[in-house]
Amino acid sequence: MFRPDLLKAKRILITGGGTGLGRGMATRFLELGATVYICGRREEVLQATAKELSSKGPIHAIACDVRDLAAVEAMMNSIWSAGPIDILVNNAAGNFIARTEELSPGAWNSVIGIVLMGSLSCTMACGRRWLSSKHSGTVLSISATYAPVGSAYVVPSAVSKAGVEALTRSLAVEWGNRGIRLNAIAPGPIPTQGAFSRVLPRPELETLALDRNPLHRFGTIEELANLAVFLVSDGSGYINGEVIRMDGGEFLQGAGEFSSLGRILKEEDWQAIKPKKK
Repeated sequence: MFRPDLLKAKRILITGGGTGLGRGMATRFLELGATVYICGRREEVLQATAKELSSKGPIHAIACDVRDLAAVEAMMNSIWSAGPIDILVNNAAGNFIARTEELSPGAWNSVIGIVLMGSLSCTMACGRRWLSSKHSGTVLSISATYAPVGSAYVVPSAVSKAGVEALTRSLAVEWGNRGIRLNAIAPGPIPTQGAFSRVLPRPELETLALDRNPLHRFGTIEELANLAVFLVSDGSGYINGEVIRMDGGEFLQGAGEFSSLGRILKEEDWQAIKPKKK
């Protein structure tokens, strides 16, 4: 259903693009003709991904910690020196599964810094450049199904993702008449390195997660990438300010993806996944 040239001449920046969902979206964007920039904190990972995907199309890796506003601005200046980007994907994320009272200030700051402030900094850096040059642009952010209702045991992430959704809806109205669209995807569980199904201490918890999903399966990176392609393409030009939930109906069956952990995990489980103090 996607033409091979659907994203031809589009220049796309993906934060957290070296692994997981970011890498999956980069792969699909390249297959459809885009020029892709990926950024993240680990340069060796970015370079390896860029090398592996280079056969699919032009891809550039830039080391950047989105928590650092100066680094974000430097990255944007570097990219814009070759021409403006057309699409920003706010994908960089961090999360801890933990009892909230045990989280250190550093843990809070790490998640909020990456998810909320990183998305804000990148969005504003692109938005100001687009607005000043009257260049149209599209922002796609990765949210979470629990953002509108919250979820126990991932409170920093819930707070941050809720902020990202508010940012998306607010700027969609404020910037829409100047050619800038903002939307978001709220995916349910998709197995990637670092996903909740990989960090929980007992494998049977993955079975419980499957049982609560009406489709009785997890989503795939490819499914998310295809939805991302549609939302950043010109074919979705009248979709603005929306958060598209992609979870197989899990949210409708029961909100708060991690809230049941308090009834399931034992004390030794909490100790096993306890985040390191920062």
